[in-house]
Amino acid sequence: MRGTRNFLWGALSVAFAVLVTLSFVQGTVWAATPSAGFLKRQGPAPPGANEPGCHPSPRHPEPVVLVPGTFESMAQNWAKLSPELAARGYCVYSLNYGVTAAGYSTGPIQQSASELRSFVNHVLRLTGARKVDIVGHSQGGMMPRYYIKFLGGAKKVDDLVALTPSNHGTKNPGAFTTGLLGCVACRQQMWGSPFLRRLNSGDETPGGVSYTVITTRYDDVVVPYTSAFLKGPASRVSNITIQDYYPLDTSDHLLIPYDERAYTFIFDALSHPGPARP
Repeated sequence: MRGTRNFLWGALSVAFAVLVTLSFVQGTVWAATPSAGFLKRQGPAPPGANEPGCHPSPRHPEPVVLVPGTFESMAQNWAKLSPELAARGYCVYSLNYGVTAAGYSTGPIQQSASELRSFVNHVLRLTGARKVDIVGHSQGGMMPRYYIKFLGGAKKVDDLVALTPSNHGTKNPGAFTTGLLGCVACRQQMWGSPFLRRLNSGDETPGGVSYTVITTRYDDVVVPYTSAFLKGPASRVSNITIQDYYPLDTSDHLLIPYDERAYTFIFDALSHPGPARP
């Protein structure tokens, strides 16, 4: 009887060990395998974005990652551009980041850049691509530069196309008044902030990344609008003021992500090596 009990306990122990091992292996595989669940956890996506089955084509080998601005969700910020990119054959992905009680994209920008790094790594695993193109608005056009400069993004980003980015901050004291008290990223985007001084020290456009900046004279958030511009070689940097090409365009900071004229520069930048060449 004792031998039978010992046999049963031994069999149960072996079975339990096998189950634990299988569970661990399955868990490891699940964690290492890109899944649609990761994309769903980002929240509601704009039309055409975050389709896990999308495979980049030879014509558009780099997936496009859309990065929203301060207080903006990806679904709101990219409601128009995302489906237009998808219709042109791009694999489009987007994320919400830096979410705090103050709203979307309000957390410390260094932490948001780490979230972007994780998201890009996932997109690369999911698609099998070597690099991504990033299109960002406001903070979403500036924050990826931290990822590129300090977190290894220079090897994983082909193009950074930025709409009215806060690259050197704003001198407008009322730009972020609505959420300044609880918004760390707002303080970091003020002119002369320690964060921006570190970001812009030395090389502003590191790596082999192509940088396209698209801004408007009517920007009432990033003031002066020229603070969006980046220093770098003409072969890799293009600073564009939309009114130089469309004098009657009156888009401001919040409207430019929906501006078809601004899209011409985005599509140009994504269609060939190097930045946009208007």
